Amino acid sequence: MTRLTRADLDALPNYVPGRNVADLARELGIAEAIKLASNEVPYGPLPGVVEAVTEAARSVHRYPDMGVIRLRDAIGERFGVDPERVVTGCGSVALAEILAKATCLPGDEIVYSWRSFEAYPIIAAGGGATSVRVPNTAAHGHDLAAMAEAITDQTRMVFVCNPNNPTGTSVRKTEIDRFLADVPSDVLVVLDEAYREFVTDPDVPDGLETYGDRPNVVVLRTMSKAWGLAGLRMGYLVAQPEVASAVRKVVTPFSTSTVAQAAALAALEQEDEVRRRCALVVAERARLTEALRKLSVEVPESQANFVWLPLGDRTADFTAACENRGVIVRGFHPEGIRVTVGTPEENDLFLAAAEAALV
Repeated sequence: MTRLTRADLDALPNYVPGRNVADLARELGIAEAIKLASNEVPYGPLPGVVEAVTEAARSVHRYPDMGVIRLRDAIGERFGVDPERVVTGCGSVALAEILAKATCLPGDEIVYSWRSFEAYPIIAAGGGATSVRVPNTAAHGHDLAAMAEAITDQTRMVFVCNPNNPTGTSVRKTEIDRFLADVPSDVLVVLDEAYREFVTDPDVPDGLETYGDRPNVVVLRTMSKAWGLAGLRMGYLVAQPEVASAVRKVVTPFSTSTVAQAAALAALEQEDEVRRRCALVVAERARLTEALRKLSVEVPESQANFVWLPLGDRTADFTAACENRGVIVRGFHPEGIRVTVGTPEENDLFLAAAEAALV
């Protein structure tokens, strides 16, 4: 049989979404299961978002504003940057993919820490680039010194996920300063800050504020997490004008929908409420971390809206034990489990499942 697709993609793992809660509840014969696997914020849409979405839905028979002018202006005003430096897309992961398309030709290299965001190898392979994975440190974080050493003449882009998904660990300003000083000027450094709003460590820099003016730095952000728009896929990047212009050339036309644009504009007006919700997440994150450490799990300090359980060979059994109690967590076999911070009630159910699984 004639092959119609690329053979190299056979070795590429599929992106794994969080399991469907309705399916698990049906399997277990229970009224409801909970999902703590997808890093969503559990508090519902921000005030004004549903109304904005409803109004925008009246015009979905028309194409959206391809230039995303109002939203780019709002993001530019929010962060004090020229809107020409802002590019929006279908979530920050789509923009990461577009960045790879804009920078890499087949055979070029993309460097990233591992384990880090599971989409990175998919992004690299999808564009024909070569993944260069640099092992995490023993503390489950980026080894920026080793990443700098891994850069070659073929390297075109480096992802720095800060805080890191799925481990929640972060790199601090002194480390990033040293790293950026070592990176050649013709290599694009992508600071992937999907979880920036949950950072409480003052030594973890705001990438846009601290490094956004560097010619070879791009900052990625999402509105899927703290801003509660996961179901609408809304992300943006901030880069130097020439980089942003090149990215816009290869962005899928009209990929930021009318509804997503309206929802994002409404959400940006709710910054105080976002901060309040993030504070709730941070408090529960601390509670989960303390409780899990009392169960003898070496949970690293998280700066995201999830915690990491480095259970190694016990990963599959722990994941299954939680699901048997109606709690969906995200296992990364055979390294560990990522658990999203939910409501206090959801977190209590998880902790009960964890205690039963670990005794």
